[in-house]
Amino acid sequence: MDNQEYLKQISSMNRPNKKPKVGFLSSPFFKVAVGGVVAFVLIAIIGSVLSGGKASIQEQTIALRLQLDNTLSVISDYQPNIKSSDLRSGSASLYGVLSNTSRELTEYITEQYSYKSGSESEAIKEEATTHKDELAADLFEAKINGTLDRIFAHKMALEISLITTKEASIYDASGNESLRSLLTTSYNSLNNLYDKFSNFSETK
Repeated sequence: MDNQEYLKQISSMNRPNKKPKVGFLSSPFFKVAVGGVVAFVLIAIIGSVLSGGKASIQEQTIALRLQLDNTLSVISDYQPNIKSSDLRSGSASLYGVLSNTSRELTEYITEQYSYKSGSESEAIKEEATTHKDELAADLFEAKINGTLDRIFAHKMALEISLITTKEASIYDASGNESLRSLLTTSYNSLNNLYDKFSNFSETK
């Protein structure tokens, strides 16, 4: 090894090792802080979805009451045009059940929440009106095309499913025994009528 190579070797051995600079952005503290913030944001979002995304019992019962009344209105409009006597009988029974439930539910929300017809939130009214308009439009088209009985039966089976789903949701969320009692009566009565509509056949 010549002198020049020897000097280079000594120089490299004596040169202090440079430690990489640890900036704030790459420090362990910063990473822990960011992880904590992200976790907090995720928890806040999930909590908001779980609490804010679900309507209150008051809103749910008012929405159910509007759907009941809208369905009653549609039944009144189209029941006289139904040809099948069996389907008309089922429709009359459905009207009776929905009418009783609407009356009892109205009494309940009036007592509990000082409810007044027309005081519903715009969101609840808009959703109920849109659903009613779509239902009425489908039945009107069926009436023109001569398929009212079949479409009416199908739509009423769907209405029963939607209503009983809402009733079950309110039942599970509420601890009020009078509300649960009226919902149970309605739920069971509607379930008994469901097959009459879902199994309807014009060939019978």
